[in-house]
Amino acid sequence: MLFINSLNHYAPFNIACEEYILNHFPQDVFFLYRNDSSIIVGRHQNTLAEINLDYVKKHNIPVVRRLTGGGTVFHDLGNLNYCFLMNRNGDEDRGFARYTAPILAALKNLGIDAKLEGRNDLTIKGMKFSGNAKAVYSNKVHQHGTILFSSKITDLSAALKANPLKFKDKAVHSVAARVTNISEHLLKPVTLEEFIQLIQNEVLKFYPDSREYRLTAEDEKSINTLMKNKYETWEWNFGHSPAYNHIQMIRCPAGTIEFHTDVHKGKITGLRIYGDFFGELDPSELELALIGLPHRVEAIRKVLETLPLNEYFGEVDIEDILTGLI
Repeated sequence: MLFINSLNHYAPFNIACEEYILNHFPQDVFFLYRNDSSIIVGRHQNTLAEINLDYVKKHNIPVVRRLTGGGTVFHDLGNLNYCFLMNRNGDEDRGFARYTAPILAALKNLGIDAKLEGRNDLTIKGMKFSGNAKAVYSNKVHQHGTILFSSKITDLSAALKANPLKFKDKAVHSVAARVTNISEHLLKPVTLEEFIQLIQNEVLKFYPDSREYRLTAEDEKSINTLMKNKYETWEWNFGHSPAYNHIQMIRCPAGTIEFHTDVHKGKITGLRIYGDFFGELDPSELELALIGLPHRVEAIRKVLETLPLNEYFGEVDIEDILTGLI
């Protein structure tokens, strides 16, 4: 097994690195990384339904869709991410227990009674500190998880505080849980760097042939290309969301306006506008103008700037309409 510890804290790079390792390394790999503030969305989730978009935009937080299923998680430098990228050996039916065992062993050595509970959560005193996700391919197993060590939990809550009433869809939705940091349960102070070493020691017990590997310049070049072409793109991170219906009502000087927006493969496929506003033009013209656009602020704003919004609704501005559509 190879140990790879990423020195890069940019989430799109590290998520791209997981895919690169999966597809280009014939060896088993144990990969560790930390990200600056970022949101990582499950493969089958509706991104907009999982995040607080206003908070994310205000704080310039990267949002990245990963390859595995499960729920949305918030990363920061107080959160350690671990990943097993393994060749299949016919022992894949042990669920999440096999690859969470070294994490639990490291915590036991620190005097912390941590458990694997439910389907894929690691807990301390019933509170979640690690969520795990998994994908099994024809010849590989890809399992990874978060470890809240000293994360800013208030930031986590704010970034993921989406309004569930806005969306009707069949996507996989995250379930809120009480969370905790490992640092709150330590009997004596331990740094995150020391904790990383403890985990590596435990992995070494499970896989004695392990050795360290540093990404080469050629590796990083390929990872950066994958990152730019996939993990930094709106098409993958937002447009890949399952079909959904976005419903939002706004109140403005023109009156009450209600927007029902159908989205498929990231593009607006249907739009109906209702309300008690008074306008000179039929809003169905505006509805048609937005059909086919990506369901993203920049694309919609560009078209709205060309339309006589006051003639459709009365006293409104572009920001009012964008609030109803996104």
